[in-house]
Amino acid sequence: MLLPIITYPNKLLKQVSSDVALFDTQLHAFLDDMYATMIESNGIGLAAIQVAMPIRALILCIPDEEGNQESTNILEIINPIIQNPRGRMTYQEGCLSVPGFYEDIERYEFLTLRYHNRHGVVCTLHADDLLSIAIQHEMDHLEGKLFIDRLSYSRRKKFEKEHKKALKEKK
Repeated sequence: MLLPIITYPNKLLKQVSSDVALFDTQLHAFLDDMYATMIESNGIGLAAIQVAMPIRALILCIPDEEGNQESTNILEIINPIIQNPRGRMTYQEGCLSVPGFYEDIERYEFLTLRYHNRHGVVCTLHADDLLSIAIQHEMDHLEGKLFIDRLSYSRRKKFEKEHKKALKEKK
């Protein structure tokens, strides 16, 4: 089932998500719905809070060299903790909750991630480049942050002006 994605400036996006304690069939169905929603929306990642569920869960599916996002490549990440971040890189980010806006954001280039899978098993992942960036982007959502919160004051003001203009044009 496709889930509605909430968009900026919805206040729910500022909420800090809670840890997942139950790894049951209800969680599995929700993760499946998140995947369908993300793919339908042409995203590479989606945090549960973006579909109005304030739990520490996110999914990622980085496209392969041909641009395909196979379900076998999906990462379901629950209760994530970043360890040993290092290096810095800048990447132009966008967000399903901030449609039509893209901005260069600096993030860690490498990280180790400790998380639970859908069955509650603790896993470790070493990530770099786009995967590292996507993890950090989605984890920001779990803390009630959007990528636009990482912008400088002047870039944030520019975004606010463009966003207001885009909202007026929609009406």
